[in-house]
Amino acid sequence: TRAATLKGWCPRPLDDGGIGRLRLRARADYQARPEFRQPIADPPPNYRAGVRLELEPSLLTSDYSYHHRVRVRFAETDAMRIVHHSRYLPYLEEARVEYLRHLGHPYHELRSDGVDYAVLEAFVQYRRPLRFDDEVVVHLRLGAATRATFQMAYLLTVGEEVRATAVTVHGCVNAQGRPVRMPGWLVDLGGS
Repeated sequence: TRAATLKGWCPRPLDDGGIGRLRLRARADYQARPEFRQPIADPPPNYRAGVRLELEPSLLTSDYSYHHRVRVRFAETDAMRIVHHSRYLPYLEEARVEYLRHLGHPYHELRSDGVDYAVLEAFVQYRRPLRFDDEVVVHLRLGAATRATFQMAYLLTVGEEVRATAVTVHGCVNAQGRPVRMPGWLVDLGGS
């Protein structure tokens, strides 16, 4: 029988609510399909060729040209009573949108001009946890800019303590998602 050929693999009897059957089936599939038994190959040499992150975020608040304050809400915390890792990206987005408003280019006006700034890559390094009711200062600066992409560096602090650093890479796209040239003011700002 099938169970006899897989003897010893599944120590539980098959009356465990189907779990043993699923394990037996997975094991049988593994044995029947040799491609599952191939070792995982090393990534190709150009594995990082598509990665655009070049900007290294500074740990000094004085290196950042703008800051935005965010208060941690209870709904953003998880069962460990710290801010869930997924909630950091909205903090970055909120600061980025306010930065554009500060520069005199509100995001809704940029979108009405037919340009969107899609996030192509995001990297966050969590250094210390954020907790409910912390007042987080998100420091940011514009980094390298090309004709169609730009990078932003972020430093998240509570008081004087560094809690996280981050970098985002953005591509300028039109309403159809096709790359377009960045506005000249943004290219100039990235070059300074």
